[in-house]
Amino acid sequence: MLQNIPSGFSGLEHLATAVILLDQSHRVVYANPSTEILFALSATQIHGNHISEVFLNCEILQIAIDNAVKNNSPYREHEFALTTVRQHSFAVTCTVTPVDIGAAKLLLEFQQMDQQLRIAREERMLIQQQANSELLRNLAHEIRNPLGGLRGAAQLLEHELPNPSLREYTQVIIKEADRLQSLMDRLLVPHRVPKYESTNIHEVLERVRSLLLAESPNNIKVRRDYDTSLPDLIGDREKLIQAVLNIARNAVQAMQTGGTANAEVVLRTRAERQVTLSKKRYRVAIKLQIIDNGPGIPVDIRDRIFYPLVSGHEGGSGLGLALAQTFVTQHHGMIDCESQPGNTCFTILLPVESTVIKHAIIQQ
Repeated sequence: MLQNIPSGFSGLEHLATAVILLDQSHRVVYANPSTEILFALSATQIHGNHISEVFLNCEILQIAIDNAVKNNSPYREHEFALTTVRQHSFAVTCTVTPVDIGAAKLLLEFQQMDQQLRIAREERMLIQQQANSELLRNLAHEIRNPLGGLRGAAQLLEHELPNPSLREYTQVIIKEADRLQSLMDRLLVPHRVPKYESTNIHEVLERVRSLLLAESPNNIKVRRDYDTSLPDLIGDREKLIQAVLNIARNAVQAMQTGGTANAEVVLRTRAERQVTLSKKRYRVAIKLQIIDNGPGIPVDIRDRIFYPLVSGHEGGSGLGLALAQTFVTQHHGMIDCESQPGNTCFTILLPVESTVIKHAIIQQ
């Protein structure tokens, strides 16, 4: 990356959007790290090049530049294609802004369209999750009190019954009340205040692996694919274990129900650099993937799997993935899924650095 950042633009290197600065002749004087990542170009190599030497067939971009210069005001061009000198094509939106600081006369800000769509999807999921969480929390509180009354009444009735054989029916009421109480407790679990501390993601995964092997039959294989060089993150160890365990258990149940031959769950970790999560840029994130070779998620629920009470198997509560998403969101992370028969992959991104979380630790 270039070291000579124009005065007043040092903050550009931390932006999630790709930024290029041009001089009066439309030659590159600076490109930030996000530009290097988006277009797979070295800032050093394109420095001094005319914009037409960086992007081929860039007539639309040139028109945007000319309009910004002519009117001396920002000009935005929506959704057009750019091809780099390396023949890589991208669909982008570009805002051209005239500036006058040193050699820099124009600021070009690029946003890749699929990234914008992903950010919009994240925002929708977060809003939906918050609404669902509040609804379920209120519902759980409303149900718990009458549920306790029903159970207590069944216990009193059991002692008054003249015929012991009739107690079979009161036991059904008591057991079902206990089952619903357990469900209500699970709905309220996400609202426990997280206990943030330094956490090794592989210790989390090893705990999940041992639980899966203890619960699953011998024909389920759990394979590790770890990047052991990953740093610790700041998080709630128990909530991370529960999030990963909920996903992995779903995978095992799907493979058991579908009769998958050579059933396997893979726990994979990698480093992900320069990641944007919830509109915030992180230099390093941990990419955790839970992969299975089961039948895949049914198409009719694929877009709703993180909603509460949506389940892909009979008898499921539909809370496992909703809780997993809640726990990941509490860590400022993101969870996504791609599924097809024979390959389902849940991807969790967890930032290694978070000033918000570090502040929470200080306050504890």
